[in-house]
Amino acid sequence: MTDQHSTRIPQFFLTPGGPCPYLPGRVERKVFARLAGNLAQPLSEALTHSGFRRSQSIAYRPACDGCNACVSVRVVAEAFDAGRNMMRILKRNGDLARAEVAAEATREQFALLRTYLDSRHADGGMSDMGLFDYVAMVEETPVETHIAEYRNADGLLMAAAITDKLRDGLSMVYSFYHPGEDTRSLGTFMILDHIWRAREMGLLYVYLGYWVKGSDKMDYKIRFSPLEALTPNGWETLT
Repeated sequence: MTDQHSTRIPQFFLTPGGPCPYLPGRVERKVFARLAGNLAQPLSEALTHSGFRRSQSIAYRPACDGCNACVSVRVVAEAFDAGRNMMRILKRNGDLARAEVAAEATREQFALLRTYLDSRHADGGMSDMGLFDYVAMVEETPVETHIAEYRNADGLLMAAAITDKLRDGLSMVYSFYHPGEDTRSLGTFMILDHIWRAREMGLLYVYLGYWVKGSDKMDYKIRFSPLEALTPNGWETLT
């Protein structure tokens, strides 16, 4: 018998409106589809190429009335030029060891996430996340997912990134890090490391999610050049 999830055409749904987390006074709506069965991986990849992001077993994309400020962006890994400032960030983090581990939540990861959220996003949508919420975020994935862990010489977990592997790149689903290590610029470092890792794996891109022009939360993404943005004409170079 054929698995009903393996051949079913995905259905798309629209969420009710809610406050936009990036632009004050705007209303946010999303279109989403469930990822399930044998087609979850190829469907997730196709939707990622069309501007969707993954959260657990859901692929979603902004669908806001009269607004297209959220733009999907990806770094062209092979053409990326780090520049002096980013090379210094790489050097400052040269003591960190990366390990790619299975998408299985640990209390150590969750403790780091809670420290990160309490320090950097106390008023954000994830501020009340508990352990079971984190377990679901990590482990409810129907696609090829791993966690990149970064530890210092003492074995202390300093940063982590939930990452999906696609045919043509790595998609950074969510990353978090020790908030007391500002001089390390760990958020930037993890993106740089994913770019190098994509090169090692022969992959073309690192998908960074959405860039919103004018949003302080998102401006850091345009520093990774060349950056491609999804436009009505397809993927085009942004910077």
